[in-house]
Amino acid sequence: MDYTFHIYYSAKELPVDWDPFVPHDLFLQTHYLRALEAAVPSNIQLYYVGVFRNELLVGVAVIQRVQLYLKDMFRKSKVSCVKDFFKNLVSKILKGNILVVGNLTHTGQHGVFYNEKDISSSGYLESIFAALNTIAQDIKKRQGKTIRALMFKDYFLDDAIHQDSHFFNAHRLYKVSVQPNMIMRKRPEWCNMEHYTASLNKKYRRRYKRAKKKLGTIECRELNLDNIRHHSKKLHQFYLNVSNNARFNTFILPENHFYSLKSELKDDFVVFGYYLNNVLIGFFTLILNRPHLETYFLGYDSKHQYENQLYLNMLYDMVKYGIDYNFSAIVYARTAMEIKSSVGAKPEAMTVYMKHTNSFINFILREVFGLMNPKQDWKERSPFKE
Repeated sequence: MDYTFHIYYSAKELPVDWDPFVPHDLFLQTHYLRALEAAVPSNIQLYYVGVFRNELLVGVAVIQRVQLYLKDMFRKSKVSCVKDFFKNLVSKILKGNILVVGNLTHTGQHGVFYNEKDISSSGYLESIFAALNTIAQDIKKRQGKTIRALMFKDYFLDDAIHQDSHFFNAHRLYKVSVQPNMIMRKRPEWCNMEHYTASLNKKYRRRYKRAKKKLGTIECRELNLDNIRHHSKKLHQFYLNVSNNARFNTFILPENHFYSLKSELKDDFVVFGYYLNNVLIGFFTLILNRPHLETYFLGYDSKHQYENQLYLNMLYDMVKYGIDYNFSAIVYARTAMEIKSSVGAKPEAMTVYMKHTNSFINFILREVFGLMNPKQDWKERSPFKE
């Protein structure tokens, strides 16, 4: 059966049947895509693909063109420096333009969806791959830039996409393991925070009480749109305090990012600020992608991080929000896996599919990407009673 695809260059162009087609995932819906467009990192450009059978929409995809350069990937960091030879190796392989099927600004698979009743998985994937080639050719024609790599981003081990290994093999896309997504599944007996703390063993219940005590007079308050606009510069600086400590990054959020998301998503995007003597010293953000609560970016004044255990308290407050509003799971994303496991999150393995346009580099890509995503020497914690 023949399928066609259409490439859209703005969320404003998306067909009226787009949102009804993806009610299950806020990250594929137009109000989120509009918000992201309005505050996208400067090195990311968005494309959207609709796959059709005749006039019927049967599949969608979000594609991001990412321009990677050494200064963006390796920031000034307090974390132990990455050796120069490693920086040079990675920059030679990944620098330039790549196309990502998915959303680089958020952990998880939020870039593809198709109706299995109306299109086969192979038909859908071949259509998306054809769209990728069209986008790459257009970028080359209009801007003289060559796409260096392709990526299908973030799939759990049980995702159906892995059944199409013949597609990935035929197009020489390699399956590569990446850091796991840390997810906490809400237990049925948790109706409030007291139930959660009662389920902790003695060690971690003491840890919870100690963290709350260290907050002292610090207050946690939800920020409205005006608050976010007023504090935009400070929120951005706090975000950079955390982001710049990462060893490897692919983007920097612009200053208006959180304001843009709140403007478009409204109650589906929440920002909580931590105040000491009415002065903002930290924040975290959540996206309500029911039934999942998706943790998003956060930041803080570094001098209060250890003294007041701000980060750990943020993780607990995310638990509280998830329980109070009856989410089935709290998606903590990757990074800081040990401390996230200490509040109850479990690692769920994820993979990506990648291809480099240089055949030799593509041959060694799996090994090089493994260096970029080293297995963490961390210990998974068990905070709950047996």
